[in-house]
Amino acid sequence: MKTLFMMLMLSIIATGCVNADSTKTHKPVLNGLDVLENENFESLQGKRVGLITNATGVNLTLESNIDLLHNSPNVELAALFGPEHGVRGDINAGDYVETYIDEKTGVTVFSVYGATRKPTQEMLEGLDVLIYDIQDVGSRSYTFISTMGLAMEAAAEKGIEFWVLDRPNPLGGKIEGNITEPDYISFVSQFKIPYVYGMTSGELAVMLNEEGMLEDSAKVDLTVVEMQNWNRGMNFEETGLPWVPTSPHIPHRHTAVYYTATGIMGELHTLSEGVGYTMPFELMGATYLDSHEITDRMNNLGLEGITFRPKTWRPYYGRNQGEVLHGVQMYIFDWSKVNIMSLQFLFMQEVHALHPDMDPFDTSAARIRMFDRVAGSSTVRELFSQNYRYSDIEEFLNKDIESFRALSSQYYLYP
Repeated sequence: MKTLFMMLMLSIIATGCVNADSTKTHKPVLNGLDVLENENFESLQGKRVGLITNATGVNLTLESNIDLLHNSPNVELAALFGPEHGVRGDINAGDYVETYIDEKTGVTVFSVYGATRKPTQEMLEGLDVLIYDIQDVGSRSYTFISTMGLAMEAAAEKGIEFWVLDRPNPLGGKIEGNITEPDYISFVSQFKIPYVYGMTSGELAVMLNEEGMLEDSAKVDLTVVEMQNWNRGMNFEETGLPWVPTSPHIPHRHTAVYYTATGIMGELHTLSEGVGYTMPFELMGATYLDSHEITDRMNNLGLEGITFRPKTWRPYYGRNQGEVLHGVQMYIFDWSKVNIMSLQFLFMQEVHALHPDMDPFDTSAARIRMFDRVAGSSTVRELFSQNYRYSDIEEFLNKDIESFRALSSQYYLYP
């Protein structure tokens, strides 16, 4: 049963997610970009620079790294590289990015999303250093860390430096999920890491480099420009940094947490994760559910750090556009107590108990293949679909956590 205290907390929180200790005060975090800017980019003097970035590549006052580097007398910005959504965030999710000229700076933008996901040696011609500066969300299936790893391989092949301007992980040091199996390595699970890997992009880059996790055990001349004042116990609100949407469906800092909670399930296209409505990844539902009934079942699970409320919505676009969906809205008020990845499987468990005739895996082969790739293994689906009980996959999902923590902690740059 939910206590009166919890409900009062929820009325204060309203939406989003916080940690129970979010009232603590911290010094404002400085991203790697801010640190480099405070040094007037002097460490890049005399180098021809290529920059992999998107709209999230901003400093503390929301100035673009593209413009800062282009306008600095100490930097020669020679090329830009556009991942999914493009360098200025104006490309829709999944749309291929073509090579083009950035209108504001006149610098060529090479595509690293689409037919070419790894910078070619020709793209890197004449560069001295390739810089990666993108805000991540902390989940393996989000493609920006895949872009980073492939770019590290390309830089190693070219014999040029690779720099990461570090940024916070919105999930802090949380680690959840199984390690990707070799047969399921793909652009949405590029590395043998858990689904929630508990590292910053800079830390991950160091581990990939030192552990021989890049293709052919490539090793690049790597520099990480570390943040100042960040620790892995922080949620994003505590950093004092502005949140720029990392993609159209991650509009708010708390959406990064909910992406982990529902994104794997969303790959099936049989249950809604809220994409197409104003609360992407915060909702779970279907046309045939009773919102009050499924909400009661989810709350009766007695999960710590989260509660659910009934929600009915009508997507404005995408799948289920115009249909009336019924389900739950999640309120995560202390993600440190929540196994975030489990929420989608618990929801499918309760839906199946109410509607055993509605199989969430009754979908196309392409959707099943994508689900397995994002999950990092077909075993998750195979075990779960036997009885539709989260307990049947819990051990498998947790089997790699402690071994990965022991490995990854060797490369932590922050407490």
